[in-house]
Amino acid sequence: MKITFLGTGAADWSFKDHGNLEGFRRNSSLLVDDCLLIDPGRDVPNALQVFGKRAEDIRYILNTHRHGDHYCQATVDALGGAEFRALAAGEEARLDRYTVTALAANHATCRGAVHFIVDDGERRLFYGLDGAWLLYDEVAAIKNGGVDLAVVDATVGERAGDYRIFEHNDLNMVLEMKASLEKYVKKFVISHMARTLHTAHGELADRMSAHGVEVAFDGLEIEL
Repeated sequence: MKITFLGTGAADWSFKDHGNLEGFRRNSSLLVDDCLLIDPGRDVPNALQVFGKRAEDIRYILNTHRHGDHYCQATVDALGGAEFRALAAGEEARLDRYTVTALAANHATCRGAVHFIVDDGERRLFYGLDGAWLLYDEVAAIKNGGVDLAVVDATVGERAGDYRIFEHNDLNMVLEMKASLEKYVKKFVISHMARTLHTAHGELADRMSAHGVEVAFDGLEIEL
């Protein structure tokens, strides 16, 4: 299973306003094996072009929730050859060789938000962006068979007392979850970093690598 991070930023990143900044992050989106897209945000067409991916290879689209940084109708329309699958929490879908399970996410400003487990029969991916902590059913699903890669929300950096921790993770929350789940998860990666709440990528990567957590960046590919 090949994982490509098309975007790794939260909603406060804007291609128009910040595209020239060092360490620029597009809105978060993930591509599995070049054919399964999770979150068709507004920056996806640019990311596909920049990272050498073909829109016509995308066969399926999943969406965690309908906030504007995760869903753009124009992007869905541009990927007209792909099948959009709307899954509610607790639903499972078979998409070619992939079994996709949707799990409720703790993201109160968008009712019905979900995270996903994607299983191709050999490797399992957990994708959990936008959501605080992991809910019980998510933890149970991860423990039931383990996952090869967990992509976890890290919107909030290390700002003490930030109100966003009730529907997003800060770095300490990520480390607590890793400590609890590391025997079930082979690799932890964080994504969905807010522009205004994090240090530069290199500094953040050094901080988290000491704890065995990788920090995603736009264009990062991971082969499972």
